[in-house]
Amino acid sequence: MASSPAPAARRRQRSTRLTVAVVLLVIAAALVAAAIASGSVLLVSLTAVVAVVLGAAATRITHAELAATRRDAARDRAEQAQAYRALTEARTAENAAFAESMQARVAGQQRTIGELEEALTAAQGRAADATRKLNAEARRADAAERGTREVAESLAAAEQRAAEAIVRVAELEQELDVVRAELDVVTQAWHAAEAGQRKRA
Repeated sequence: MASSPAPAARRRQRSTRLTVAVVLLVIAAALVAAAIASGSVLLVSLTAVVAVVLGAAATRITHAELAATRRDAARDRAEQAQAYRALTEARTAENAAFAESMQARVAGQQRTIGELEEALTAAQGRAADATRKLNAEARRADAAERGTREVAESLAAAEQRAAEAIVRVAELEQELDVVRAELDVVTQAWHAAEAGQRKRA
């Protein structure tokens, strides 16, 4: 808003210049008409010379006004081009930063998924071991007809370990599902941003 008074002043100055040029032409026309009405050859000759001078002055003023208008238009176009270039550079930097951030988030999510998959594999292995031990203890308990307290306690402990391992496997599977869902959201946002950048380009 601070640059608005300068164009207004230029417009007023241009209007004044054009008004002066028009007044000069009107004066020249009036002088020629008066000289013709007077019928004096000398007066007509003098007014013709004055009219030519006034016309030349009006032409010079109009030419100066046209040149100033073209310079101002060129300056405005240059300023607008610089503003567009700065805006384009800012948008490019923002898009690059956004893409880098999305890549970092995707890499982090993939690392988390890898860690959870490793933990899930280990938990499944522990669950399988516990299940095998439980089956072995059950077979031993059946073979001994559940005759000793030690076998019963061992069987209960094996069952507890198997239950804990199964619960842990379920928890890890839930965490893995959540992380995969987050990765899908982040990947979709990244692809949408890349598509938007290609459209703007």
